[in-house]
Amino acid sequence: MKNERDYINFSIDDRIALVMMDRPPVNAMNRKIRKEIDEVFEELNAISEIGAVIITSKLEKVFMAGADLEMMTKTNSVEAIELSTSLHTTLSKIEKSDKVVIAAINGPALGGGCEIALACDIRVIDESAIIGLPEVSLGFLPGGGGTQRLARLVGIGKAKELILTGDPVNADEAKRIGLAERIAPKGEAVVEAKKLAKRVLLRGPIAVANAKKAINQGMDMAFEDGLKRETELFSAIFETQDMKEGVKAFLEKRKPNFMGK
Repeated sequence: MKNERDYINFSIDDRIALVMMDRPPVNAMNRKIRKEIDEVFEELNAISEIGAVIITSKLEKVFMAGADLEMMTKTNSVEAIELSTSLHTTLSKIEKSDKVVIAAINGPALGGGCEIALACDIRVIDESAIIGLPEVSLGFLPGGGGTQRLARLVGIGKAKELILTGDPVNADEAKRIGLAERIAPKGEAVVEAKKLAKRVLLRGPIAVANAKKAINQGMDMAFEDGLKRETELFSAIFETQDMKEGVKAFLEKRKPNFMGK
């Protein structure tokens, strides 16, 4: 299955959607590419047979190198509110998707590219890539959720260091601080992301979706409220056929046949 847009296209194979950004030369984020990302995830979130989504770049040497600077110079403070809030809405669709979303970072992921990666569940980074939020070097700050998601992911001190200096980090450092979960050999980010997605797809789809909800929603709650939400999602699983199938298959020493029911 394929879908054609100007800058963001996707294909689906074996329950994995591969989303490709393609706005040469560096996939600079502007209103149109943001809108197309929004449309794509709106569409993918409605396709029940998809279990995982990988977002990457069709361009060989870059994931996304930040915002369209010409657009930024023409944006006033009122328009900047719309720019920021619309990007928040789009990236929240990635973050809150019931699919597992993996960023396959095949090259520099800077500014908006880093913010897209932060909205994903898991990040696989090419060993030659760099990632960061350099906005202060240009006189503005991350406006697509970067200040909030990075601090939650790597801790407030490290987030302040990266954002306030604007310095990117390489793949090894990204993995060390928790900004990336896996490092891929050069040119193999998508291959590694697909391997990871296939492992996720072996698991119970309702259990995976509910586990993601428990983690994401719990991050914005007090600890005790997070535990209550976990209990709600945990108990809901016991009404599913998949839970019974998973346990039965384990006891019978066979692979489960999950149906998403």
